[in-house]
Formats: sequence, C-alpha cells, structure tokens
Amino acid sequence: MTRYERSLKQQFVLKWWNNPSFRSKDGIICDGAIRSGKTLCMSESFIMWAMSEFDGKCFAMCGKTIISLRRNVVDPLLPRIKDIGMSIREKISANYIDVTFGRRRNRFYLFGGRDESSASLIQGMTLAGLLMDEVVLMPRSFVEQAVARCSEEGSKLWFNCNPDNPYHWFKKDWIDKADRKGLIYVHFTLKDNPSLSKEIKRRYYRLYSGAFHRRFVLGKWAAAEGLVYPMFEPSINIFDGNIVCDRYVVSCDYGTVNPSSFGLWGQSAGVWYRLDEYYYDSRAAGKRKTDEEHYESLCRLIGDRNVDMIVCDPSAQSFIQCIQRHGKYSVLPANNDVIRGIRLVSDCIRLGKIRFSARCKDTIREFSLYRWDEKAGKDSPVKENDHAMDDIRYFVTAVLDQEEDDFFVISLDRDTAEE
Repeated sequence: MTRYERSLKQQFVLKWWNNPSFRSKDGIICDGAIRSGKTLCMSESFIMWAMSEFDGKCFAMCGKTIISLRRNVVDPLLPRIKDIGMSIREKISANYIDVTFGRRRNRFYLFGGRDESSASLIQGMTLAGLLMDEVVLMPRSFVEQAVARCSEEGSKLWFNCNPDNPYHWFKKDWIDKADRKGLIYVHFTLKDNPSLSKEIKRRYYRLYSGAFHRRFVLGKWAAAEGLVYPMFEPSINIFDGNIVCDRYVVSCDYGTVNPSSFGLWGQSAGVWYRLDEYYYDSRAAGKRKTDEEHYESLCRLIGDRNVDMIVCDPSAQSFIQCIQRHGKYSVLPANNDVIRGIRLVSDCIRLGKIRFSARCKDTIREFSLYRWDEKAGKDSPVKENDHAMDDIRYFVTAVLDQEEDDFFVISLDRDTAEE
C-alpha cells in the first residue's frame, strides 16, 4: 500500500472506520471534483473494512449501470486489493465477486441503479454494507431501498458523487444532514489527488465551463444558468456547401400548435452533418398541418436518399403511426432524457462530431436563444426556442450515444476563475 502516494483526505477515507474517534459513525459521504481520487480510495477502504469486520456476509456495490460500475470502480479496484493479499473469484454472469482474505470470505454483489425499476433488484436482500458510486445519478427510490437493506449489526453506508444542482435531493437530504444522520462528510478538490500532474489539472480547467466547470472542476454544487450550448461557435460549427455522405438519418420533433422541426443528417469521415432542415411554425404560418402534410414535407426533405432510420419525438404517436402506415421508412421513438441528451449534444459539439449547414437557419437561431431556466430549482431548459434543439438531442442520443452508460459533462457559460 505504501507505494501509492496518498493525500491527507485519501488517507483519512482509507482508515476512518478503524479510527476510535469515528468508528461509531454509520457511514461516509465523499463528493467533489472529478479525478480527485475519491472513488478509488473509497472503494479500497470499503473492501478493507468489510474484510476486517465481517465473515460470510453480503455487501452491495452500486453504480448507475453495471457497465459503468465495473469500469469506474471494480476494474481499478481489483489489482489494488490483490496487492494486499486478497484473492478474488468473480462471477460475471451473476454480477458478484467473492473476496477472500485469510480465513474470511465475503460476497459483493454489483447493482445498477439506472431508473425507478432498479429498486426491485435489491429488494429483499440483507446487507452488511453498501457502496454507491455516483449516487446523484441514481433514482431516490433505489438509494432508499438499498439503504434499507443494510440491517446487519455494524453495517455502514458509503456514498460517492460529483456535485450536481444545489437543489438535488441527495444534497438536501443527505449531505446537508450528514451530521444528523451519523455520517462523515469529506469534500475533495483536484488538489487532493497527488497522482495528477499540473498539466493534467490545467487541462481540466480548460476543458469545462459554466455550471459543469463549477461542479466537476471546482467541486461545487452549482445551478445551471445562461445559454445551454455556449460552446456553439458559428465560425467552427457551421459549414457551407455540400457534403458527400455515405449514411443518412432524420430526426423529428413534432408539434401541432408548437413548431415541428425535422433534421436531415449525413455521415462523412466520422462526422455527422446536419445537411438541411424542415421547420414549420403553425402560429407564424396561420395554419396547422395534418400528419399527412408533415409526412409529405418529410419525404421532400429526404428526397431520393436511403435513410437508416427516422428518430421521432416519442410523444408524437399519431405521426409515428403515419410514418409506419406508409411503410417507406423505419421509425424509432427517441429517448427523451433531456439533461442526459444535453450533455451528449454538448460533448459532440465540442469534439466536432456534429456540424450544421448554413441552410439550417432555425437551428442556428435556436442555438442563440436556448437557455437554462434559472427559476426552476433544478437543471431544466426554458421551454421556448427548443424544437430544433429537441430533434438534435433525439438524433445524438439515438445515433452517437455508443456506450449507453457514459456520463458526459460539458460546458455552459465559461467560468474563468481557477482555484
């Protein structure tokens, strides 16, 4: 263990449970900046505590999904605990790990807390301890059900997260009440990870901005404000002329009273280009269109191209059925997770994975107007000037979200101050 350099906070997290001053505590919460070293030291500490205090018991390790839990927690953890003499037997198909240390053996079950239905997965278990990685990404029902399973004498709770909106339920009900709940609270910054070089730390300061800069670099619980996509830069993200593409997809946000926005996307050399758009505002036009009329406009937008699929607003069931009746195109209801979709779109814009034709004038207009609702008390964009923004989000989530459990965090308005 001595060959790994530790900060003072990391050392505390590793050993708090063996400190007479803190042994009576029921658990620990660690939050703060990304790459601050809290996840690895917490998971190491969790395993060492479990193997020191229990034998023949069951524990739970939870992430947003099993895939993200294995990648972010389990894979980095296993070599570390093998170094101190623990042996591992992993049953991947059953999602558990048996750990043996001396004569003691305990089982660690892996759970994903992706949505409200996840609570049923852990229901009925009896646990001696619980580790929840990125707890703010999990639904409250799953977290509360998992906590209720820790009924073994001496069981403890371990929570780890990056900050979110200051009104988030975990911030209000757990972090703000940590002392009342008998929990230790430790806040991490980038300075608390001695393994990061100065250049890497400077990179993180450069990469992120706005609320996500304050959250993931400065480690603060900050509200979103200003433009949703301030990283959108016309001189970089807009192109003129025609692009020769080898794949095509259409994304649709459908409205009757509200505008309808359809985007034609083509892929070339690994980049997706929004080649053209159809945008119809019935209020401005003074006339509503029927499903069939919108379908005709969709066909004109596509022309003679072969499209892989049409990704459509999931609430537009009548229009989806209209497309299906004609039998010409394959249609897929979109994922409508707004905040996750915004993070994905932000990442794709910044990395140059998507670009926009100068012909898409309503899209360009909406980019300059689409803002966070500062009065909402949670991360939520204002429901105005969002129709092209929605269809872009549907497209990116369906086509470019290649690894379903990745958590993308990117810019809002730029914070220039560094700590």
